[in-house]
Formats: sequence, C-alpha cells, structure tokens
Amino acid sequence: MARMQAAEAMVKILEDEGVEVIFGIPGAGILPFYSALRKSAKIRHFLARHEEGASHAADGYARASGKVGVCVGTSGPAGTNMVTGLYAAQVDSIPLIAITGQAVIAQLGKEAFQAVDIAEIVRPITKKSYCVKESERLPYITREAFRVAREGRPGPVLIDLPLDVQRKEIEYDPTTDSSLEIRRPAPEQSKISQALEMVLSAEKPLLLLGGGVLRADACDEFVALAEYLSLPVVTSLMGKGGIAANHPLYAGQVGTSCNTIFGNRTFLDSDLVLGIGCRFSDRHTGTLDVYTGNRKFIHIDIEPTQIGRIIPADLGIVADAKLALNALLETARKITPPLEPAGRVPFIPEEREKYQRRLDFNQVPIKPQRVFQEINEFFNEDTVFVTCIGLNQIWSSQFQRVFQPRHYLIPGGAGPLGWDLPAAIGAKVAHPEKTVVNIVGDYGIGFCGEELAMAVMYQLPLIIIVINNGYLSLIRQQEKHLYQMNYEVNTWYDGMYVDFVRFAEAYGAYGQRVEKPEEIKPALQRALEANWPYIIEVIVDRETDASMGASLDKIVEYEPLPDIVSVA
Repeated sequence: MARMQAAEAMVKILEDEGVEVIFGIPGAGILPFYSALRKSAKIRHFLARHEEGASHAADGYARASGKVGVCVGTSGPAGTNMVTGLYAAQVDSIPLIAITGQAVIAQLGKEAFQAVDIAEIVRPITKKSYCVKESERLPYITREAFRVAREGRPGPVLIDLPLDVQRKEIEYDPTTDSSLEIRRPAPEQSKISQALEMVLSAEKPLLLLGGGVLRADACDEFVALAEYLSLPVVTSLMGKGGIAANHPLYAGQVGTSCNTIFGNRTFLDSDLVLGIGCRFSDRHTGTLDVYTGNRKFIHIDIEPTQIGRIIPADLGIVADAKLALNALLETARKITPPLEPAGRVPFIPEEREKYQRRLDFNQVPIKPQRVFQEINEFFNEDTVFVTCIGLNQIWSSQFQRVFQPRHYLIPGGAGPLGWDLPAAIGAKVAHPEKTVVNIVGDYGIGFCGEELAMAVMYQLPLIIIVINNGYLSLIRQQEKHLYQMNYEVNTWYDGMYVDFVRFAEAYGAYGQRVEKPEEIKPALQRALEANWPYIIEVIVDRETDASMGASLDKIVEYEPLPDIVSVA
C-alpha cells in the first residue's frame, strides 16, 4: 500500500469529495497541509485577508453552488476568527468544512504558542468537531466530516490538525477509498396521505416554502406540487427565490421585518399551513399567538428536533424535502385530478401588485426605496444578490424581486455584519458567469471590507452597492421608537463620512458616488461594463425607516402606497 504524509492523504480525499475551491490563509501550524495542497491540480486556493472572511467566502460558495464549502487557517486565532462563520453556517444549515492547524500533540493543554482547544470552542456551533490525534485516523475522519456536513440537516464541521499529525507518514491507497453513504430519510406514506387529506379538506390552505427546500434542491418539486393543487405559496426569508417573484401562485414573503404586505395578509387569511424546510424562527413568526391563530400546521423537515419545537404541529413528517415533495405529488395525482385555481387563488397576481410598497420616490437625498426600484429594473433574473443585516437588508428583503433558487444569499439566523462581501466573493467563484451584486450598509462594509483585496487580486468583478445614510440605522430606528434616544449610532463626523470611492480605489477597485436618483442606473451600467470589482456609494436620506413590527397583524394594516416609516 502507498505511503504518504497524512496531510497529502487528506488533500486527495478533498479532491475525491469534489472540492474544487478552498478559501484560506496559510500559517506555521497548517503548512504541511498547504505543502500537500500546492501539488493539487484540481483545487484552487483563494487567499483571504482574514479567517472570518475565508469562512464567509466558503459559506457563500456553498449557498450559491450547493456544494460543500471549505476554509482553512492556521492554529490559535485563525480558528477563533472562524467562529462567527461557523455559527452563521450552523444556524442556516450550510455544509462547510473548516480545517485548522494546531500545535504538536505533546504541547496540547500546556498553553503553547497559538495553541487553543478550537475543537471544544466550536462544539456548540458545529455539527461535529475533531481534534485529530492519530494520523492513521485522518482519512476516515475526513470522509466522515463530509458525510456529517451533508447528511440530514446540513451544517459545518471543524477538523483540527496538530502539526505532527499532518506530517506523519501513513499507509493510504486512494483507489480503495470512497465517499461515505449519505442517507436521506423518506416520508411515511400514511402521513403523506394524511397531509393531503388535510390540505384538500381545508378552506384556505397554503404552502410555506422554507430554506430547507432550497438546501435540498427541491424547488422544482415544490412548485410542481403547488401548481397541481393550485395552492398559494408564501416563503420565509430563507426561502426567498424558491419560487419566482412573478409566479401566479406566489403571494409573497411572511415575517415581522423581512416581509411583503400581501404575503402576511395571505398567511393570516389561511386556515392550514403546509410548511416544508422551515424553522419558524422569531423574525418569521413574530408574536406566536397571532401567527398560530386558529390555523392548523403540517410541518415537514429533515431534522426531527425542529418539528413541534416552536409551532405545535398538527402533523409532523420527518423526511428529506425532495423525497417528501415527490411523494406528495405522486399521491396527489392518484387521488385527485389537477385542481383549477379557485377562491382567492386566481386573484393572487392582481392583489400582489396592489399591495406592493411604493418605491418611485424622486427627491434628493435619495429615498432608499428608489435605490431598490432601480435595482429591480436594471438587473436580469439571473443575477445573484448577496446582503446581510441592517436596514439595507430589510429594505432588500421587502423590495427586491428574486426569480431563482440560490440567487438571494443572506445569513438569516446569525446576521453577522461583514458576512456579505466575502460571501459574494464565494458566490462569484461558484458562478463566474453570473452577475453578483452585494448590497451593504455603510457600517457593515467596514467589518470584512479587507476582503475587497481578494476580489481584486483574483479579478472577480463584483458590484458592491453601499447604501450610505451615515447611521447604524437599524439600531437608530429601534432607539428612536422604543427608547426615545439617538445614542452612539451616528457615523457622520463634522459633516463627513468614510469615503467609499477612495476606499475602493485604495484596494485597486473602481468607485463612484451617487447622490441623485437619475444617476443610479448609469452607475449600475458602468459597474456592469467595467468587469472589475466596483463600489457604488449611494447617499440616501438619513431618517427613512423600514416597516417592522412584533406581530404580523400590525404589518398588514399599513397602506401599500405611502412611504412606510412607522414601527408597530
């Protein structure tokens, strides 16, 4: 049997598992791995500027591609810098492998230089973490890490590699090794039949599309079921893009902040909800008594602990989303012919348009709503949008129209500032042929802004739109309405602010400032034609708020056309 260093065996397994891209930063504690990686003809390495940026780039790559993202760093602070990225991947069910270096085994537990028990630190925010202390076990552990990351509810796994474990020669024959089987739980047929009976007997049923449907690549099956039964569809934030924004059955998005008015109205008018691949998180449900009302819930999820965790399920089904949807559609075809749109369903497109929020503001400073009108009109349906947290994200989720799965990337559960720029880099690496647009606030871009260097270094033409109101505006809005104060949220100083045009130019990117509505589309056109990383800084009205509330019934009462600025 062939002999090689354990690190070399690990790289061969990464290749066999289909890894084509790694985001990372070399350091002394991980150099044996990098020595093996440099010999790979199949894996490209992208040099990040911070390990958190590497983890977010791997996350964005995974979300856009559907593959496992991989990030690598050295020992000590490299691993702790990845903690936020692992947490973001865990809560949003993103398959990710993080590889870290470590001191030699003899120094573990002795406070050696850059020696921290990273496997234990990340245990609560990963599906599994390993500190490998036997080189011979590394091949199996690597295979198991990929199985764990992919199987069931996807998530991140960390592998910590002491230096001497990486270096040691082991016996390993790649020709006799292969991926571990991924099990996908199928639904119980009796429960599938019961679910359809409940749907067909309900007066106003609807389908709720969650992020798990996208993770399972089951959006086509979901839409096919909705069309066969002529059921209205609403989405959670993480399900945005799972059904086209102009589909005649799409009623909108449900939530307390990341919502559409007609989406909330349709949900509250229902008597039965069939939710697939959703966690029923607080930003989606708001006040639970209003959300649950008198309606019944059928909950399908691959993770058993999610069912009944927040919303009591009248029927719970543990299953892979794609298998469950195929079973639902197959059974539906046996018990009923295709259903014609009836009741409220034929009027969904008309009502959806009626309850659109107003975006066509012409004043200066530019209203944020106008920025998103221009974005909707300018970019085609194949554009990948990436955003993060702040009012920029809430406006984006409320106003933007998305038409395809994996084309709206957002860290819905963790919401870490700075996630979006490196994630957009990961998305562009995954889909170099697509336009990738990062929508970010003036404060958020400062968190992982150093990764702009990675985009320029590898000539990745991103369009970065900075919505600049000179505030920590999401916090300012809460301070104003809930605490009657305006404390430590103003990022303008002496009438000045961070110059994002010069920021872009300092990294070798292009930059442009926009201050009038009519300047937005020409700037977008120049950015698209530049074929280079391009920051467009849009100076917007500083006091505009976003429509939010603690309960869905507060949201839907707003008039659809005026500028919505109040907070319930």
